[in-house]
Amino acid sequence: MYPDLRVGMVGYAFMGAAHSQAWRTVNHAFDLPLQARMSVVCGRSADQVAQAATRLGWAGHTTDWRSLVESDEIDLIDICTPGDTHAEIALAALAAGKHVLCEKPLANSVAEAREMAAAAAQAQPHGVRAMCGFNYRRVPAVALMRDLVSRGRIGAIRHVRATYLQDWIVDPQFPLVWRLRKEIAGSGALGDIGAHIVDLTQFVTGQSITTVSALTETFVRSRPLPSESAGLAASANGTVLGDVTVDDAALFLARLDGGAVATYEATRFATGRKNALRVELNGALGSLAFDFERMNELEFYDATGPGAEQGFTRILVTEPDHPYVAAWWPPGHGIGYEHSFTHEVRDLIEDIAAGRDPAPSFADALQVQLVLDAVEQSAASGAWTDVETVLEPA
Repeated sequence: MYPDLRVGMVGYAFMGAAHSQAWRTVNHAFDLPLQARMSVVCGRSADQVAQAATRLGWAGHTTDWRSLVESDEIDLIDICTPGDTHAEIALAALAAGKHVLCEKPLANSVAEAREMAAAAAQAQPHGVRAMCGFNYRRVPAVALMRDLVSRGRIGAIRHVRATYLQDWIVDPQFPLVWRLRKEIAGSGALGDIGAHIVDLTQFVTGQSITTVSALTETFVRSRPLPSESAGLAASANGTVLGDVTVDDAALFLARLDGGAVATYEATRFATGRKNALRVELNGALGSLAFDFERMNELEFYDATGPGAEQGFTRILVTEPDHPYVAAWWPPGHGIGYEHSFTHEVRDLIEDIAAGRDPAPSFADALQVQLVLDAVEQSAASGAWTDVETVLEPA
């Protein structure tokens, strides 16, 4: 019998469901030094959180996240709420001596992210661990990509090319949900999906973005609300409208500290693209490409072989010696989106048990936040903008 890691989760919608799947599955798939216990899930609506607890597999439920954070029966707080609540919950949890897993982006502002990173650093000597949930790092093909880069298989990286394309708000009649409101979401496509490709490219290359030149655009500037609200305009057909206060698309050029140049595009207006995340690296000795719509595959071009034999090789990343894969199915049997979250909590559990700092840390997530902030500044000014450096706490 292994010691318990008693988990309390705040939020139970899309990310809450994904994280619940991970906590339910992780000890069945991996032999771990701690046993994850799905103790309590928290949400604002008593009826809905009770239903979520039953549906998702949580032993208990509450509507008061503060009591959850303060409970002696909880070891780890998993934050799956909109960005405007991340900082308050995480800071309270760290102060209470709880480990924290927080969804990305870490916060809605650099100031909040700095405070969270500082609090995590202060808690670390007391054995408290904090991690930000950039789940795409845990896709086996991505982990293999990083390994090949770190072993020098493509040589010095010259180009980084990253896109994350969705289309779920193409319809101008799509309602003004919280992800389209800056005071709740922090930013639009930039923070929602752009943060993923910023983290992912820095992870696989081992290089950090140092300066950016950006533009952002909002294509639909007002959207219907489900009911009337004060201060909102009505359209010609009587529908009550509210202002969209975030970007719909963000594009930027970047330089990385290892000498690579990069292009990034994040949009939720790419008609026909549902969750199209793609990263390509071009190096002096070869190239690598990953496409999430073919998430069990990695493309590898080895320029060191005979010219007559060169060409992109499709690696099916389902062998037991590939990262994470031995826990799952026989070779050739693919895994899915949800497995990236299981791998995420697996790594976190192992790090907590070993007394190691997990990655990405809150400091890593702060660095991503600084890139996003530089992109917004550059888009506003039209000028190249340097990314601030994350300073180690005194």
